[in-house]
Amino acid sequence: MLIAGFPAGAWGTNCYLVAPAAGAECVIIDPGHQAAPGVEEALRKHRLKPVAVVLTHGHIDHVASVVPVCGASGVPAWIHPADRYMMSDPEKGIGRSIGMPLMGELTVGEPDDVRELTDGAKLALAGLELTVAHAPGHTKGSVTFGLPEAADIPPVLFSGDLLFAGSIGRTDLPGGSMDDMLESLTRVVLPLDDTTVVLSGHGPQTTIGQERATNPYLRQVAAGQGAAEQAPRRGM
Repeated sequence: MLIAGFPAGAWGTNCYLVAPAAGAECVIIDPGHQAAPGVEEALRKHRLKPVAVVLTHGHIDHVASVVPVCGASGVPAWIHPADRYMMSDPEKGIGRSIGMPLMGELTVGEPDDVRELTDGAKLALAGLELTVAHAPGHTKGSVTFGLPEAADIPPVLFSGDLLFAGSIGRTDLPGGSMDDMLESLTRVVLPLDDTTVVLSGHGPQTTIGQERATNPYLRQVAAGQGAAEQAPRRGM
């Protein structure tokens, strides 16, 4: 299994390329602001051929490069229908203008082929099976992508802005909800094995076991007490 990731753009959003091995087909996860050059470099370095872009949610810091990345390879983009509108109207997703200078660098809109994600779907792409879990809280259409354990890697969760190392995604933007976030953490995250590697939308990788032991929000949810405001939350 090959997972190549890098932080991109003004928000340091993690973009991932996932493939069975070097020289194979791959899936691109969350090509955000200024991610296209990093995607191109990773494709060349690992001799990868993209077959799809999949998106954990619709915020501009995760989708800003979808149009050029999909267009360069003629591949579809997958997104939950509740967040699809943000691809064409990103300012609605954050409730304010993100600034004309920055907007001038973005290609706002949808790629030619957009497909919609559903909870529990299993996407068979590039020789991989990604399991989709609808996980609202950060946005109404947030999802995670899970990869099962393989011979050379433990299970992997691409958590988007649901779960970070030591924290969770913010819930104060349009479509955000702390109640939904707590439900998603309980339903999507808590059942996972401690060995599961968490690759989030921002910051370093972690594991479910590490977060179960140290993340104040996850500890509170596991105790059935709801999440206390004990650590800063992240994401756009």
